[in-house]
Amino acid sequence: MNAPTRPLGQTEFVALIAMLMATIAISIDAMLPAMPEIGAELSPGNLNRAQLIITSFVLGMGIGTFFTGPLADRFGRKTVIGIGASLYVCATIAAYFAQSLEIMLAARIAMGLAAAAPRVAAVAIVRDLYSGRDMARIMSFVMLIFSLIPALAPSLGAAIIAISDWRGIFLVFAVFSTLTTIWLMVRQPETLLPENRRPLSFANLWSAASEVARHPTVRLATLVQTLSLGMLFSVLSSTQQVFDITYGQGDYFHLWFGGIAVLASSASLVNARFVKRLGMRPIIKAMFLAQSAISLGMLAVVALHLPNQIELLFYAFWTVTVFFQAGLTLGNLNALALEPMGHIAGTAASLVTALATIGAAVIAVPIGLSFNGTPLPLALGVFVCAVLAFWLTSMIRRDSD
Repeated sequence: MNAPTRPLGQTEFVALIAMLMATIAISIDAMLPAMPEIGAELSPGNLNRAQLIITSFVLGMGIGTFFTGPLADRFGRKTVIGIGASLYVCATIAAYFAQSLEIMLAARIAMGLAAAAPRVAAVAIVRDLYSGRDMARIMSFVMLIFSLIPALAPSLGAAIIAISDWRGIFLVFAVFSTLTTIWLMVRQPETLLPENRRPLSFANLWSAASEVARHPTVRLATLVQTLSLGMLFSVLSSTQQVFDITYGQGDYFHLWFGGIAVLASSASLVNARFVKRLGMRPIIKAMFLAQSAISLGMLAVVALHLPNQIELLFYAFWTVTVFFQAGLTLGNLNALALEPMGHIAGTAASLVTALATIGAAVIAVPIGLSFNGTPLPLALGVFVCAVLAFWLTSMIRRDSD
């Protein structure tokens, strides 16, 4: 097969990048309807441990991200994505045959490790071709398409369970990864030319890591991204149990979640429309301030013991705002962090994303496992993260300032 040489049109390029990154979303969100069944089969003595199916994947993704960037800078973006897809398919087969929670969690960590390849290398491809607010705008369109996957994935998972069982979901994961990788290989030219590739050495890695750690904008943007992802993964870990156990909506969870995701998907469109006019930092600060206030309202609603249906509606609205916040902040935070790092885009994307993802998993695990039958621990955790994120964002300064 001849390597493609013509650049893609912007529409197809955005769609391709979104589908590559959607490996993450589908690997998480399609699992949500299956958590009660998996918990009952693999961890009947402690159903709360089923949440670890989500956070174990996130942890593996964070660890894998450390290596993906340097490898993408050395061997090219497409090669790394192709190898990652092969490993991902193998891990999904292992998960399909898992007979214990421990084996399942090991397979999920391996899936996360492999899924880090399209996640980081896809962002590096965008950074190869765009920078600054142009990159933020492209990433906003990517996130708009990407955000539609959570709307569909739980329904997909529920449909697979209805006609098969929860294990069939892993076969769908393998097919999805295979198809998106073929699309990349056939249509997208390699964006990192051989003469621009960096040798893979400890000295280069240490030099890049030191540069990332020393730069105040990169450092602060990474910390804020950690908190934003921590809020998102905390909600993803607990929300199925909240809808099911707290509000008795387990049979309709995939519909609730789909509606929430559709409403929240407008965040990326809003960001794409206003980011050039207002700038990245004002949008980020406004979102975290709003999230702090709304999360405080969620705490008040739970404390007041309002009727169950009213509390359910406010919880659904609050969940929309957490997803909406992610759509308005994560793309901008990535652009802020990578803007000064264009000469080491792959390695910088790897380090920033790895640190933020691992930190987010560390935040999400205790918040998720503290579920006590109410959304109170979840709302409190998100409130604290939002306040800290607002404070840290106020200290971010760009090199051009």
